[in-house]
Amino acid sequence: MDLDKLYRLYNRREYIHPDPLEFLYNYDQAEDREIVAIIASCLAYGRVSQILKSVDSVLVRMVRGPRDFLYNTENNNIRRVFEGFKHRFTTDTELADFLIGIKKSVLKHGSLKNCFNEKYSEKDTDFTSALKAFVDEIKAFTGTKKSSLLCEPALGSACKRLNLFLRWMIRKDDVDPGGWDELPASKLLVPLDTHMYRFGITCGFTKRKNADLKTAMEITNGLKKYSHDDPVKYDFVITRFGIRDDLGLLSQACQHAYLL
Repeated sequence: MDLDKLYRLYNRREYIHPDPLEFLYNYDQAEDREIVAIIASCLAYGRVSQILKSVDSVLVRMVRGPRDFLYNTENNNIRRVFEGFKHRFTTDTELADFLIGIKKSVLKHGSLKNCFNEKYSEKDTDFTSALKAFVDEIKAFTGTKKSSLLCEPALGSACKRLNLFLRWMIRKDDVDPGGWDELPASKLLVPLDTHMYRFGITCGFTKRKNADLKTAMEITNGLKKYSHDDPVKYDFVITRFGIRDDLGLLSQACQHAYLL
């Protein structure tokens, strides 16, 4: 299985659209990009066309840039700005709570990166424990116990969207823009969606029936055989074929030539 050949061929920006990742390229400062990344990744559920519309709807209202907007907008005004927003199960109130939680975390720590780093220990085998504490803090700032935007790592969820957020921020290559580059890519878990789950089953990395946290760990461990220090580098190319219609025929050929 030549995953590195697939990586060299398709891990390119020209294959990104349609993907909420593309919004991150509009922001040069890591402090803005991390806020865009958590918004875009946490809204990444449902039809991709609607995801892109919803993310754009949030960002265009954040005048002067995401960090500046949160720093200089009172909580009541944040709620007013996003009044009427709706993305599938996510309401305007839920989005405002989410943004206010992010705001308070940034005000306390200086950045989301600093907040996350405070939760992380080098002894951790992956970022699950840090991610749980990170989510708990954002929720605690608004008193929100449940959210359609923030998963529950402690409940065994694969946390696909938050692991996608970490991939975007920690990895840096032609696709992932980085910004949290000091954190080790070796401790990332795959953002487990249906495409990655099917790949993991096909390749024998997992036999589990549920696409949960343990399954994400097993598939990540399988990928470590090909890149121990950066197993999630293959996530983009593995899942791209299920997203891009124009790669449909190539998908069959690549699976035959490189994956099986």
